[in-house]
Amino acid sequence: MEDSGDDLPKGWQQRKSRSTGQVYYLNIYTKESQWEKPTCEASTKDDEKIRCSHLLVKHTESRRPSSWREDTITRSKEEAREMAEKYREQIVSGEKDIEELASKYSDCSSARKKGDLGYFTRGAMQKQFEEASFALQVGEISDLVESDSGIHIIKRTG
Repeated sequence: MEDSGDDLPKGWQQRKSRSTGQVYYLNIYTKESQWEKPTCEASTKDDEKIRCSHLLVKHTESRRPSSWREDTITRSKEEAREMAEKYREQIVSGEKDIEELASKYSDCSSARKKGDLGYFTRGAMQKQFEEASFALQVGEISDLVESDSGIHIIKRTG
């Protein structure tokens, strides 16, 4: 039974995939999409907005193993982890910044905005991504974060 999508958090829309016919959810502010219905669960700081940039490395087990860079992603989860670790080392050492690496290597469409996801509130992102993002201080870089989308490096920017 399909859900009408009437009880979605602000900014989320229910859509149907043209390629698979499956229902997915799109955040109209961040342009992020996900298969899981975003929750309306809110913390006591329901309206707290943060801003993050990220670099996403997808792998064959990602929920949608394709990106603007590659029609079909064939790397294993372990290979994706190794790539993400190398990117994170370059960021933490100051050799490169996340914006530069995200624009070249991120498997997320936010790459065209240097990884910037804009502002979002709790309930807008996948649980693992949200928890890591809200735990960061502005300017801080996360450890590697695994979600259904792949492996992320997150920088809180606001």
